[in-house]
Formats: sequence, structure tokens, C-alpha cells
Amino acid sequence: MNLNFKIIFYFLGFLLLINGAFMFLSALLSFLYSDGITVQLTASGLIVSLVGLILLFLNRKHDKLINKREGYLVVVLGWLLMIFSGTTPYILTETIDGFSNIFFETTSGYTATGATIINDVEILPEGILFWRSITHWLGGMGMIVFAIAILPLLGIGGMQLFSAESPGPSTDKLHPRITDTAKRLWLIYVSYTIIETICLYFAGMSFFDAINHSMSNIASGGFSTKNSSLGYWNSNPLIQYIVIFFMFIAGTNFVLSYYGFKLNFKKIFKDEEFKTYSSLIILFTLIVALSLYLSADAVLADSNNLEDILRHSLFQVVSIITTTGFVTADYTSWGPLILLLFFGMMFLGGSAGSTSGGFKIMRHLLIIKNGLLQFRKILHPNAIIPLRYNTSSVSNQIIYNILGFFIIYILSFILGTIVFAILGLDFVSALGVSASSLGNVGPSIGSFGPMNTFSELPFLAKWWSCFLMLLGRLELFTVIIILTPYFWRNR
Repeated sequence: MNLNFKIIFYFLGFLLLINGAFMFLSALLSFLYSDGITVQLTASGLIVSLVGLILLFLNRKHDKLINKREGYLVVVLGWLLMIFSGTTPYILTETIDGFSNIFFETTSGYTATGATIINDVEILPEGILFWRSITHWLGGMGMIVFAIAILPLLGIGGMQLFSAESPGPSTDKLHPRITDTAKRLWLIYVSYTIIETICLYFAGMSFFDAINHSMSNIASGGFSTKNSSLGYWNSNPLIQYIVIFFMFIAGTNFVLSYYGFKLNFKKIFKDEEFKTYSSLIILFTLIVALSLYLSADAVLADSNNLEDILRHSLFQVVSIITTTGFVTADYTSWGPLILLLFFGMMFLGGSAGSTSGGFKIMRHLLIIKNGLLQFRKILHPNAIIPLRYNTSSVSNQIIYNILGFFIIYILSFILGTIVFAILGLDFVSALGVSASSLGNVGPSIGSFGPMNTFSELPFLAKWWSCFLMLLGRLELFTVIIILTPYFWRNR
């Protein structure tokens, strides 16, 4: 079967138009704040939009049928094109030196990783800060899913694209029509962004800081407008509690959010992944808080204040598990036990169907369930014991896929660590940057902890980190499958 390249390039042109439109939005904000880069941002939007229009025009006569292979290609090429085109504002404004740094920052944005090479973000123009947050926001739910919501206008079916882009092992549809599902997901996504912006504004943030942190938060991104991230507001606990709440929400399956909007809370609290996700956050928070309280750690603003300890502990735990990457304190200075715990949390990830990166709680849960099931089958070899999740039986094929994903994830982490070590990173830093990049976490350990940027990463290490970010964001298989000869073989 030959690939339908015309529909692929047509769709890529459409994505470029979306990217260009948001560059114009950044230019508008730049104009309102008179930050001096309005012309450059407008030029960025014009260039990207023009290329998009050319692709649309040249490929307007296309076969509207799109299969799985085209779906995977569109997703991977779409993300790469969005990243490359997303570098244009940085290049024209000259706010970041060197293309490798620009590409790293942009990749970190679209993959919602939140790792930055910028040492002083507070000196950047408002238009660029807003563009950084937009890259998070666009990448959070996936540009492809966004486009699916508008695909009926183009007369193109989007099921193949959604299956390639969907962030979990399975897709729980809210509605039989995939486009309606995408619309509902994005309605929820936009609603959360608006609600959090309003909450943060009334809690004491400026409107500019509120909208930027909301876009970053809901996308599980981590870019902040302040050098000390949310630590800037350590004197305002209400702001941090609002951010914690929305980090938790963003790390929850958006399907459950849909049920929440319909006031069907019974469905939420019965969900096994949600219960596990919530329980782990509570457990790890208590462990960290107890450890800090017993050690009377002087790192915190007031180590004898129980509320202060609990808030900082909860904030860091939720931030790492949801792969958001906001910080209020330097958790690497909290002792080896807590550091090890946070490193382990980098492999958890949020819920399937959320904007979080990482391995995902559902996969961990099903692997554990499958392991326990094997023990029962050893004792009762003739018994037929199905593996159940949320009262439904899980097929062996899903389990095989998850086990395969687990093996590839661990191998990718090990290979990532080895390459970083070869490129000059010390052992601890190599482990941390590999886990952080692959899991789209943001802050790391070692030399690239929460209080440091990634500016000191060696040149090649930055590009390797970008590859791991993209690999982790697109759920491994999506990227790896197009690198296999089988994928390109005509059948």
C-alpha cells in the first residue's frame, strides 16, 4: 500500500496555519505590552502561515482516505514541523542564542516537559514569555487532537490520527464520533485554563502571570514567568494551593473530568486509576512531610510550621507525579531518601488520557495486577482467572502491549543514560536528565536540579534530550514504529 503523501502534507499545512495563528496572538499581546518585538512576532506568524497556505494549495487535490500509517506519520511529522516552525519567534527576536538552545526550548515547550536553557526568564519580553506558554498549551493535549475537532470542515476522518495521538494504552470515548470527543476534550481543556486564570488573578497574581501559569499548568508543562518558578509566591499559599489543585486535575484522565462536569462523581471515585493516583499522592506527601518534619529541614521558609511543610511536600509530589515541573523549593537538598523517592516518582506519570507525560499510572496498575494474577495461576493452573480493570476484563493483547511498552521504556531510559554519560554528564545527572526527558518531567537531579537550568548541557546532549522528550511525549511506539523498515514496506 502506497502512502498518501498529499493528505499528509495537506494536514501539515493546516497545522502550520494553527501555529501561525497563535504567533499572531503573541504579537497582539506584545503590542498591548509594548515590549518591542511586535514586528518580529508578526513576521513569524506571516512566514509560518504562508508556508502552511502553500502546502494546503499544492495538496488541495488529495484522496481524503487516511489509514493508520498515514496517521502515525502525520503525528510524528506534525510534531516535528510544529517544533521547527515554533523556533521562528525565538530566531527573529534573537532572545535565545544558538539554534540548539532554541530547538531545545521549543521542544521542551511542545512536549510539555518544562526544562529550560534560559537562566533569566524575567528579562524576556512579554510576547516571548507568552509564546513559551502557548507552546506548552498547544502541546499539552496534542495539536493533532485539536485539529481533529476541526477536521469535519475539511471533510477528513480522524480516527486514525486520534489512535496514534491518544496519550494512554486505551481510549475511552466520550462520544461515538471521534470529532465530538475531541471537541469535548478541548472544551474541558479551555475551560480549565480560563477558570485557573481567574482563580490565580483573584488570588494575587497579575493577569499576565495568571494566564501564562494556567496554560503551562493545564498542559502539565512547567514553564514559569519567574526564575524561582512558583517559589516566587511562597508568601502567598493560596496561589500555590490553586496550582496544586489544577496540577492534580490536569494529571487526571480528562474523561473523568467530563463525568465531573456532568456531576457524575460516582463514576470518578469508582475508577481504579483515579483511586491509585490519589492514594499515591497522599502516601508520598505524608512520607516527604514526615521526613522533613523529623529532620527539621532549614531549607523551607519555616521548618517548624506544619502547614508550610505539608504544602511544600504536596506541591513537589504532585508536580513530579503529574510531570508538570513547577517547584517551590529545592527538593534535592532534602536528603538522600527524599531525593531517591522523587527520582522514582519520575517514572510514575499521571493518569492515562491526561496531559501528563511518563509511564502512566494505569500501566503500572495493570502490570502489578498481571503479576499477582500469575501467582494465583501458579497455585491454580487449571483455573480461568480474568484480569479485571474497573470491573471489565482486560484482554491478553493489551497486557502484552503494556509489557512491551514497559520493556522499551526501561531500555530507552538505560540507553538515554548511557548516551548522556558518554557525552560528559556525571552518573547522577545522566540518570536524572534521562528520566526527566523521557518522562517529560522538567526538573531533574544532580547538576540539573529544580533550581538549575539545562543551559550547561553539552551541545549533543541537548539534541539527545530533545529526541527523548519527543519519544516520551508520543508514547514511544509512535516514533519507533516509523523508524522500522516494516513501516515503509509497500504492502
